Amino acid sequence: MLKHPTLDKLHALKLNGMAAALTDQTLIPESAQMSFEERLGLLVDREMTERENRGMTSRLRRARLRHAAILEDIDYRSPRGLDKGLIQSLGSCQWVKEHLNLLITGPTGVGKTWLACALAHKACREGYTAQYVRLNRLLHELSVAKGDGQYPRILASLAKVDVLLLDDWGLVKMTAENRRDLLEIMEDRQGRRSTIATSQLPLEEWHGVIGDATLADAILDRLVHNAYKINLRGESMRKKRKALTENPPSE
Repeated sequence: MLKHPTLDKLHALKLNGMAAALTDQTLIPESAQMSFEERLGLLVDREMTERENRGMTSRLRRARLRHAAILEDIDYRSPRGLDKGLIQSLGSCQWVKEHLNLLITGPTGVGKTWLACALAHKACREGYTAQYVRLNRLLHELSVAKGDGQYPRILASLAKVDVLLLDDWGLVKMTAENRRDLLEIMEDRQGRRSTIATSQLPLEEWHGVIGDATLADAILDRLVHNAYKINLRGESMRKKRKALTENPPSE
Protein backbone atom coordinates (compact mmCIF):
# COMPACT_ATOMS: atom_id res chain seq x y z
CA MET A 1 0.00 0.00 0.00
CA LEU A 2 1.21 3.51 -0.79
CA LYS A 3 1.08 4.75 2.78
CA HIS A 4 2.40 8.28 2.28
CA PRO A 5 -0.12 9.35 -0.41
CA THR A 6 -2.93 7.89 1.69
CA LEU A 7 -1.79 9.79 4.78
CA ASP A 8 -1.51 12.98 2.76
CA LYS A 9 -5.08 12.52 1.51
CA LEU A 10 -6.38 11.85 5.03
CA HIS A 11 -4.75 15.03 6.28
CA ALA A 12 -6.09 16.97 3.28
CA LEU A 13 -9.59 15.75 4.21
CA LYS A 14 -8.90 16.83 7.84
CA LEU A 15 -9.18 13.21 8.99
CA ASN A 16 -6.17 13.64 11.26
CA GLY A 17 -7.34 11.07 13.77
CA MET A 18 -7.61 8.39 11.09
CA ALA A 19 -4.18 9.38 9.77
CA ALA A 20 -2.63 9.01 13.24
CA ALA A 21 -4.35 5.65 13.75
CA LEU A 22 -3.15 4.39 10.36
CA THR A 23 0.40 5.39 11.23
CA ASP A 24 0.11 3.51 14.54
CA GLN A 25 -1.16 0.41 12.74
CA THR A 26 1.86 0.33 10.46
CA LEU A 27 4.09 0.28 13.55
CA ILE A 28 2.25 -2.60 15.24
CA PRO A 29 2.91 -6.00 13.63
CA GLU A 30 -0.25 -7.49 15.17
CA SER A 31 -2.36 -5.15 13.05
CA ALA A 32 -1.61 -7.30 10.01
CA GLN A 33 -3.58 -10.12 11.62
CA MET A 34 -6.76 -8.02 11.84
CA SER A 35 -9.49 -8.05 9.25
CA PHE A 36 -10.12 -5.03 7.04
CA GLU A 37 -13.30 -4.23 9.00
CA GLU A 38 -11.46 -4.35 12.33
CA ARG A 39 -8.70 -2.04 11.15
CA LEU A 40 -11.18 0.35 9.56
CA GLY A 41 -13.21 0.36 12.78
CA LEU A 42 -10.14 1.39 14.78
CA LEU A 43 -9.46 4.22 12.35
CA VAL A 44 -13.03 5.51 12.63
CA ASP A 45 -13.01 5.19 16.45
CA ARG A 46 -9.81 7.24 16.67
CA GLU A 47 -11.23 9.94 14.42
CA MET A 48 -14.44 10.18 16.44
CA THR A 49 -12.53 10.35 19.73
CA GLU A 50 -10.25 13.11 18.50
CA ARG A 51 -13.16 15.12 17.11
CA GLU A 52 -15.08 14.77 20.37
CA ASN A 53 -12.02 15.91 22.34
CA ARG A 54 -11.47 18.91 20.06
CA GLY A 55 -15.15 19.81 20.33
CA MET A 56 -15.11 19.65 24.11
CA THR A 57 -11.93 21.72 24.29
CA SER A 58 -13.51 24.34 22.03
CA ARG A 59 -16.74 24.44 24.07
CA LEU A 60 -14.84 24.88 27.33
CA ARG A 61 -12.72 27.66 25.84
CA ARG A 62 -15.80 29.54 24.66
CA ALA A 63 -17.57 28.98 28.01
CA ARG A 64 -14.91 31.01 29.88
CA LEU A 65 -15.87 29.40 33.16
CA ARG A 66 -14.57 31.23 36.21
CA HIS A 67 -13.42 28.02 37.91
CA ALA A 68 -11.88 24.86 36.45
CA ALA A 69 -14.39 22.85 38.48
CA ILE A 70 -15.63 19.32 37.90
CA LEU A 71 -18.41 17.43 39.67
CA GLU A 72 -16.06 14.61 40.65
CA ASP A 73 -14.19 17.02 42.95
CA ILE A 74 -17.22 18.15 44.99
CA ASP A 75 -16.61 17.98 48.73
CA TYR A 76 -19.73 16.51 50.33
CA ARG A 77 -18.12 16.36 53.78
CA SER A 78 -18.60 20.05 54.56
CA PRO A 79 -22.09 20.71 55.97
CA ARG A 80 -23.36 22.97 53.17
CA GLY A 81 -26.75 21.40 52.52
CA LEU A 82 -25.65 19.67 49.32
CA ASP A 83 -27.94 16.83 48.26
CA LYS A 84 -25.64 14.26 46.63
CA GLY A 85 -28.54 12.57 44.89
CA LEU A 86 -29.69 15.83 43.34
CA ILE A 87 -26.18 16.74 42.18
CA GLN A 88 -25.75 13.32 40.58
CA SER A 89 -29.11 13.74 38.87
CA LEU A 90 -28.11 17.17 37.56
CA GLY A 91 -24.85 15.63 36.38
CA SER A 92 -26.80 13.57 33.86
CA CYS A 93 -27.68 16.88 32.12
CA GLN A 94 -31.28 15.78 31.63
CA TRP A 95 -32.29 19.21 32.97
CA VAL A 96 -30.36 20.81 30.11
CA LYS A 97 -32.06 18.52 27.61
CA GLU A 98 -35.44 19.54 29.06
CA HIS A 99 -34.49 23.27 29.04
CA LEU A 100 -34.92 23.69 32.80
CA ASN A 101 -33.10 26.22 34.97
CA LEU A 102 -30.98 26.01 38.12
CA LEU A 103 -30.85 28.57 40.95
CA ILE A 104 -28.03 28.39 43.51
CA THR A 105 -28.25 30.64 46.57
CA GLY A 106 -26.29 31.00 49.78
CA PRO A 107 -23.85 33.26 51.65
CA THR A 108 -20.57 34.36 50.17
CA GLY A 109 -17.79 31.80 49.96
CA VAL A 110 -19.86 28.60 50.25
CA GLY A 111 -19.11 27.51 46.68
CA LYS A 112 -22.08 28.71 44.63
CA THR A 113 -20.04 29.78 41.61
CA TRP A 114 -17.77 26.75 41.85
CA LEU A 115 -20.74 24.38 41.81
CA ALA A 116 -22.36 26.27 38.94
CA CYS A 117 -19.13 26.08 36.94
CA ALA A 118 -18.84 22.34 37.65
CA LEU A 119 -22.34 21.75 36.27
CA ALA A 120 -21.64 23.95 33.23
CA HIS A 121 -18.39 22.04 32.69
CA LYS A 122 -20.32 18.76 32.76
CA ALA A 123 -22.74 20.15 30.19
CA CYS A 124 -19.78 20.95 27.91
CA ARG A 125 -18.50 17.40 28.34
CA GLU A 126 -21.91 16.11 27.29
CA GLY A 127 -21.88 18.13 24.08
CA TYR A 128 -23.77 21.26 25.15
CA THR A 129 -22.49 24.82 24.89
CA ALA A 130 -22.12 27.03 27.97
CA GLN A 131 -21.15 30.59 28.82
CA TYR A 132 -20.21 32.23 32.12
CA VAL A 133 -21.01 35.91 32.72
CA ARG A 134 -21.31 38.13 35.78
CA LEU A 135 -24.81 39.57 35.55
CA ASN A 136 -23.85 43.18 36.35
CA ARG A 137 -21.09 43.17 33.74
CA LEU A 138 -23.41 41.66 31.12
CA LEU A 139 -26.07 44.29 31.73
CA HIS A 140 -23.43 47.02 31.40
CA GLU A 141 -22.16 45.51 28.14
CA LEU A 142 -25.70 45.39 26.77
CA SER A 143 -26.16 49.06 27.60
CA VAL A 144 -22.96 49.96 25.75
CA ALA A 145 -23.89 47.66 22.84
CA LYS A 146 -26.96 49.73 22.09
CA GLY A 147 -24.69 52.61 21.13
CA ASP A 148 -22.41 50.70 18.77
CA GLY A 149 -25.04 48.53 17.08
CA GLN A 150 -23.97 45.26 18.71
CA TYR A 151 -27.08 44.83 20.88
CA PRO A 152 -29.03 42.50 18.53
CA ARG A 153 -25.93 40.38 17.89
CA ILE A 154 -25.21 39.90 21.61
CA LEU A 155 -28.83 38.98 22.36
CA ALA A 156 -28.86 36.49 19.49
CA SER A 157 -25.60 34.96 20.73
CA LEU A 158 -26.91 34.58 24.29
CA ALA A 159 -30.12 32.99 23.01
CA LYS A 160 -28.14 30.18 21.35
CA VAL A 161 -26.11 29.14 24.41
CA ASP A 162 -27.41 25.86 25.90
CA VAL A 163 -26.38 26.76 29.47
CA LEU A 164 -26.05 30.45 30.37
CA LEU A 165 -24.47 30.99 33.80
CA LEU A 166 -25.50 34.34 35.33
CA ASP A 167 -23.23 34.82 38.34
CA ASP A 168 -23.76 37.23 41.26
CA TRP A 169 -27.45 37.89 40.70
CA GLY A 170 -28.76 40.85 42.69
CA LEU A 171 -25.55 42.55 43.83
CA VAL A 172 -27.03 45.93 42.89
CA LYS A 173 -30.57 47.08 42.29
CA MET A 174 -31.52 47.06 38.61
CA THR A 175 -32.35 50.10 36.53
CA ALA A 176 -35.31 50.26 34.18
CA GLU A 177 -32.95 49.54 31.27
CA ASN A 178 -31.47 46.54 33.12
CA ARG A 179 -34.93 45.10 33.70
CA ARG A 180 -35.90 45.38 30.05
CA ASP A 181 -32.65 43.80 28.90
CA LEU A 182 -32.94 40.93 31.36
CA LEU A 183 -36.51 40.27 30.27
CA GLU A 184 -35.32 40.08 26.65
CA ILE A 185 -32.70 37.50 27.63
CA MET A 186 -35.12 35.36 29.64
CA GLU A 187 -37.84 35.59 26.99
CA ASP A 188 -35.45 34.27 24.34
CA ARG A 189 -34.39 31.36 26.56
CA GLN A 190 -37.66 30.25 28.16
CA GLY A 191 -38.43 26.69 27.12
CA ARG A 192 -35.54 26.69 24.64
CA ARG A 193 -32.34 26.82 26.70
CA SER A 194 -31.22 26.44 30.34
CA THR A 195 -30.02 29.18 32.69
CA ILE A 196 -28.03 28.93 35.93
CA ALA A 197 -28.23 31.87 38.32
CA THR A 198 -26.21 32.27 41.52
CA SER A 199 -26.95 34.78 44.25
CA GLN A 200 -26.17 35.66 47.85
CA LEU A 201 -29.80 36.70 48.23
CA PRO A 202 -32.57 34.24 49.08
CA LEU A 203 -35.13 33.79 46.32
CA GLU A 204 -37.80 35.77 48.14
CA GLU A 205 -35.64 38.90 47.85
CA TRP A 206 -35.05 38.69 44.08
CA HIS A 207 -38.33 40.41 43.28
CA GLY A 208 -37.32 43.51 45.24
CA VAL A 209 -33.87 43.71 43.65
CA ILE A 210 -35.38 43.72 40.16
CA GLY A 211 -37.58 46.62 41.18
CA ASP A 212 -40.60 47.17 38.96
CA ALA A 213 -43.27 44.70 40.10
CA THR A 214 -44.68 43.95 36.65
CA LEU A 215 -41.31 43.31 35.01
CA ALA A 216 -40.08 41.40 38.08
CA ASP A 217 -43.06 39.07 37.80
CA ALA A 218 -42.38 38.54 34.10
CA ILE A 219 -38.65 37.87 34.58
CA LEU A 220 -39.01 35.54 37.55
CA ASP A 221 -41.91 33.68 35.94
CA ARG A 222 -39.51 32.72 33.12
CA LEU A 223 -36.63 31.87 35.45
CA VAL A 224 -37.86 30.49 38.77
CA HIS A 225 -40.94 28.40 38.16
CA ASN A 226 -39.22 25.78 35.99
CA ALA A 227 -36.00 25.65 37.99
CA TYR A 228 -34.16 23.33 40.33
CA LYS A 229 -33.20 25.18 43.51
CA ILE A 230 -30.11 24.64 45.67
CA ASN A 231 -29.70 26.66 48.87
CA LEU A 232 -26.17 26.33 50.23
CA ARG A 233 -25.36 27.23 53.81
CA GLY A 234 -22.49 27.05 56.25
CA GLU A 235 -19.12 28.69 56.75
CA SER A 236 -17.15 30.21 53.88
CA MET A 237 -14.98 27.62 52.13
CA ARG A 238 -12.47 30.37 51.32
CA LYS A 239 -12.06 31.19 55.02
CA LYS A 240 -11.51 27.51 55.77
CA ARG A 241 -8.82 27.22 53.11
CA LYS A 242 -7.13 30.40 54.38
CA ALA A 243 -7.13 29.04 57.93
CA LEU A 244 -5.52 25.81 56.74
CA THR A 245 -2.74 27.62 54.89
CA GLU A 246 -2.04 29.98 57.79
CA ASN A 247 -2.27 27.27 60.44
CA PRO A 248 -1.28 23.95 58.83
CA PRO A 249 -2.09 20.88 60.97
CA SER A 250 0.87 19.59 62.97
CA GLU A 251 2.06 16.05 62.37
